[in-house]
Amino acid sequence: MSDGDAKYWYNSETGQVEFGMISPSVDRVGPFDTEAEAARAPEVLQARSRAWAEEEAAEQGWDAKSTDAQGQGAE
Repeated sequence: MSDGDAKYWYNSETGQVEFGMISPSVDRVGPFDTEAEAARAPEVLQARSRAWAEEEAAEQGWDAKSTDAQGQGAE
């Protein structure tokens, strides 16, 4: 049994928390130590994504908070 088999995972396809590596890896987020942590996966991913985007924007000299489809080369 691998370490991931004894952990909780969030299934991004179904929105359900699973114990062990049940679903295909492309659908799994984790591992997490508790069911509650796994249930918060979407919030955690959104916060991390926002932080990474802001960090990248700062490194590139962009203003991440004011980007929109028009400002992304849609012209």
